[in-house]
Amino acid sequence: MTTTGIMACLYAIWLLAGTLDFHFHRRTDIGHTSGLRESALHGAQLALMGVGVLAWLALAPSRGLAAILFALVALHAVVGYLDTVSADGRRRISPAEQHVHSILDIAPWVFLLWIAVQADSTWALQKQLAQAWHWWAILVPAALIVVIPWLYELRRCLAAAGARV
Repeated sequence: MTTTGIMACLYAIWLLAGTLDFHFHRRTDIGHTSGLRESALHGAQLALMGVGVLAWLALAPSRGLAAILFALVALHAVVGYLDTVSADGRRRISPAEQHVHSILDIAPWVFLLWIAVQADSTWALQKQLAQAWHWWAILVPAALIVVIPWLYELRRCLAAAGARV
């Protein structure tokens, strides 16, 4: 299997871990436990990785792109920590969910390393759009199995927050 094939498999595992994480959130009734704050942090993590994926799809591999992605991945890690702090003591995070979090935590760093190894030595950011099928193959699954479940979670948290007011 090629490196690209391995990375595609890792991407699929990353997305499936995200989907499974939202299952754990539903199972522990996030709307009535850690609630809107934790769900908003999930949205921030999705946005950070979404911006990174869009940058990767739109820009040529360079040190400049790798630096931007490093900043996004580092911020994702910080928000992930805040997410865990937010949930701690408010809802049960099972060992299985903790394991899923380990996949969600490490995958962005693995992708960053893969991209950094391929990067040109220039710091310049140059537009280099990926082929259209790459955009579809990467963004559609992410929207269907991660973004939509998060929006559902957010809606449930907003409804629960409204009921508590």
